[in-house]
Amino acid sequence: MSDTLRVHISALEMKNPVMLASGILGSELSSLIRISSVAGAVVSKSVGLEKREGYKNPAVLNRECSLINAVGLASPGAEVFAEKLRPFHESYRKCRGDKTHLIVSLFASNPEEFSSLVDFFPFASAFELNLSCPHAERYGMALGVDGDAVRECVKAVKRRTEKPVFAKLTPNVTDIVEIGKAAEEGGADGVVAVNTLKAIAIDIVSRKPVLSNVRGGLSGKAIKGVALRCVWDLYEELEIPVIGCGGITDWRDAVEFLLAGASAIQVGSAFYYSYRAIEGIVEGLRQYLIERGEKVEDIVGLAHR
Repeated sequence: MSDTLRVHISALEMKNPVMLASGILGSELSSLIRISSVAGAVVSKSVGLEKREGYKNPAVLNRECSLINAVGLASPGAEVFAEKLRPFHESYRKCRGDKTHLIVSLFASNPEEFSSLVDFFPFASAFELNLSCPHAERYGMALGVDGDAVRECVKAVKRRTEKPVFAKLTPNVTDIVEIGKAAEEGGADGVVAVNTLKAIAIDIVSRKPVLSNVRGGLSGKAIKGVALRCVWDLYEELEIPVIGCGGITDWRDAVEFLLAGASAIQVGSAFYYSYRAIEGIVEGLRQYLIERGEKVEDIVGLAHR
C-alpha cells in the first residue's frame, strides 16, 4: 500500500483518510466488512445501553440534494450489538492484510452512561461519542449544545479507556468552536464535524409533516458548505485533529475538506445513491495526489496557508 493516502489520527494508522460515517450502513456486520475493504475505518451505528425502538416510518426522506431522517437512534442495546460486532476483526483478518479500524459510536444521556458503554466493546479500535443527533430527546444534541456536558462526557469515557475518543459535534449551535474546545479540554483525541442540521418536511396534499417524528436531521450535499465552514473554524482553533463529515459525495468534496483542515473524512448519505461511494472517493483522491506528487498530510489545512 502506497504511503500517498496513509494517515494517522491520534493512535490510529489508517490506510486512507476515508471513513464510513455512523448511521447509514453501520448496523450490519456484513456491510461493515464489505466497506472495510476500501475504507480506512468504519464507524458503527450509534448504540446505547438499552434497546431502543426508534421512530416509526416514514423515518427517512429523499429530498433535493439531501436526505432528512428521524430514525430516532434505534438500537438493539449494547450487549446484543457487541455480539453482532465482535467477529469484525476476525473476519477481516481472514481475507485482507491491511487493517481497517472499527470505531464504535456511542450514545447516552449522561457521562456515567457513556462510560459504562465502553466495557461492552473491548475489540473496538476507538470510540465516537454521538453528542449531536438532533431528533432524540435526552440524547445527542441535548448534550452536545452544552460545553460543560460535552467536556464531562468525554472525560468520563477517557477515564475508562486508553483508546482514541472522538466527539461528534452538532452544527446546531451558536459557536461550534466553543463546543470543540470543550471536547478538547475533556481529553478528546479528535472531533467529528458535523452531524445533521435540524429540519422538517411538510406534505402539501395532506398538509401535515411527513416524518412520523415531525422533526429530523438534514444530511447530504445540501449541508456541505455548512460542514466545510465548521471544519475550517475548528481547524484554526483546536490542537486535536478534525474529521470532516457532511455532504461529501465525491473525491473533489474530500479534497475540499482536507484543504479546509480535516485530517480525515467520513461518508454517509452518499451511500443512498451508490454503494461504491467510498471506492470512487479513494481512487479519485489517490490520483489527485499522485499527479501533484503529494501525500494526504501535505494538503491538510493547506487552504489556510
